[in-house]
Amino acid sequence: MVHPAQGQMVQDLAAGGELGAPPSRYVLREKDRPVAAAGAVQAAQRELAAIPTIDVSRLAAESGDDVVDDGAKAAKLRSALQSWGLFAVTGQGMPEPFLDEILAATREFFHLPPEEKERYSNVVAAADADGVGAGGERFQPEGYGIDRVDTDEQILDWCDRLYLQVQPEEERRLEFWPEHPAALRGLLEEYTRRSEQVFRRVLAATARSLGFGEEFFGDKVGEKVTTYARFTYYPPCPRPELVYGLKPHTDNSVLTVLLLDKHVGGLQLLKDGRWLDIPVLTNELLVVAGDEIELFALLGVADHEQVFMAPVHRVVTSERERMSVVMFYQPEPHKELAPSEELVGEERPAMY
Repeated sequence: MVHPAQGQMVQDLAAGGELGAPPSRYVLREKDRPVAAAGAVQAAQRELAAIPTIDVSRLAAESGDDVVDDGAKAAKLRSALQSWGLFAVTGQGMPEPFLDEILAATREFFHLPPEEKERYSNVVAAADADGVGAGGERFQPEGYGIDRVDTDEQILDWCDRLYLQVQPEEERRLEFWPEHPAALRGLLEEYTRRSEQVFRRVLAATARSLGFGEEFFGDKVGEKVTTYARFTYYPPCPRPELVYGLKPHTDNSVLTVLLLDKHVGGLQLLKDGRWLDIPVLTNELLVVAGDEIELFALLGVADHEQVFMAPVHRVVTSERERMSVVMFYQPEPHKELAPSEELVGEERPAMY
């Protein structure tokens, strides 16, 4: 069974521009509302102008590459992951028009008629143990809709999404891959291939930044990583200060690669107790450390030092629509998650 609110799309609520305020299901408690104090946004933008930028074309992904990854580049990457947990990426080999096409196709999908999008709904017919329809419905993660609703008290996020497993290829459920717009499937295929190259290159360079061989983390995640693509649409909100686009969270991934809206910001990072705006990126991607790379690289509790920290982040809304395309990279299912043996010992025991 699914909660009655599961089928309510935020985009439908916002359609027409006549909504004076978000429905109560979306309104945060006053203490949780993302209201910045006067002048705080400007200060955040000044500080975030220094968000690290890494040219991944200068990070060798394979021993045969004609690229030299010197100590300075490795130190910059490690510093970015230690200090911020994220960084902007240039030199990713994806032309700006290609990235623009992905965002345009994303927008086109979300602006299709509701009945077309509902063909890919994440609310599906329930089945009994024999696979026969049981007369009810159930939520499943893949497909179009909103995130799972469990209780009447749950505060909902101001967004709709299309969530797809894109790797391994043999595990794709193509019945949830939209046929319209016609370009979307091909663009997603190509973007999946190219973004994995970014993931692998960053993963190898991250291992080298710790003094290990470039396959150190690659061996831990495996050759056939599990990868999910999340296309998220944040409709215009009449009272952005009352809601979250996405609640504060860390990513359940090794690394996350984000293609952000080029015109409207909204992603925020919690750093040193303050919420800071991530600036709008044009031809850059954003790479974010996930919970699993934090676990892989964990040091001990003796000095409470960790090599990397998965950053807490959230999305706030505005009176303009916004989109993003996010790739979550997870290890092969059979891979055991544990702190790296090379990084723990008697002086630095594993935290868990």
